[in-house]
Amino acid sequence: MVTTTTVAPCPRFCTFVTALAVLACALVSAHAQTCQTASDLDDATRSAITTAAQRYFGLAAKGDVASLRQNAMASLAADFSGIEATVKQHQQDLSAAQPTVKSTFQLEAEGQAPAAHAEFYCGVFGKNGQTANSAVFYLDNLPPGKYGIVVIDAAAASGHLSFSTVLQAEGTDWKLGGLYIKSAQVAGHDSDWFAVRARDYKSKGQTHNAWLFFQQARALMQPVPFMFTQATDKLFDEFKDAQPADFPAPGKPADLSAGATTYKLTAVFPETVGTDLDLIVKYQAADVSNTTQSYQSNVAVIKALVAKYPELRDTFAGVVARAVDPSGRDYGTLLAMKDVK
Repeated sequence: MVTTTTVAPCPRFCTFVTALAVLACALVSAHAQTCQTASDLDDATRSAITTAAQRYFGLAAKGDVASLRQNAMASLAADFSGIEATVKQHQQDLSAAQPTVKSTFQLEAEGQAPAAHAEFYCGVFGKNGQTANSAVFYLDNLPPGKYGIVVIDAAAASGHLSFSTVLQAEGTDWKLGGLYIKSAQVAGHDSDWFAVRARDYKSKGQTHNAWLFFQQARALMQPVPFMFTQATDKLFDEFKDAQPADFPAPGKPADLSAGATTYKLTAVFPETVGTDLDLIVKYQAADVSNTTQSYQSNVAVIKALVAKYPELRDTFAGVVARAVDPSGRDYGTLLAMKDVK
């Protein structure tokens, strides 16, 4: 199966809700990785890939999770709960949406064994890097094989949704290997709006808000978190030196003092909760089985975070603290910003 990984230049967790985390658990070792765009593919191959993606869109729009599972790779079908939850969350909007295929790619990983990392460069690149129709995919733990990535724009009354499928060729079939459904807007705003606000915060010296809004802007540009385009590269170049030193980074926790206790923060990022834009903060915990204690720790972390960075008060509707123990289990608490005293 295939697993995705957050790699530079993607500092974001990539908060998801993702199925492709199931779709990859092994990547081609130092062998050739090639990518073809829709215009590169022959008619038969392009049609087969896009037809499969459109069929999976139709099943999702009907809420037919059982059929989706029947057409999934075995590794994904074995644990389909993430896909099922994602489809149920968006099924009503998808049922009334008009789908349009936005982009199609075929990725081929050669070799006999998985590799640690693969990079796929798709389309034409210029002297300054990516062009308007190019894309780069970074994938870890991807077995040798042929993969299709199809991005569908779903226009609904509630707004546009991005419906992206990752497919794997099995004989003449294109099996479902991953599914991402995400809104093109957060709290009614698109990526351009967040990028403008990020620049505003940066000019005001609100470096933490600037970094968080940059992350949100780029996330909205990415139909899948392992895909990078000219637009995401430009935004990254603009903000690459903007990450605050006192915020956590991959592999580098940040300390947050709350009274006599110091917490190790592992991630801070924005995320949509309902119709609100909230802030998520994850931190290390020895154990989360005592929910009363975990709740108290979560509240302490939220209050300490907002006290340390008061600029967050006017930016986010609430804060979610998630205590994460060494096994990966977590316990979360949401406080509306108005209740953070």
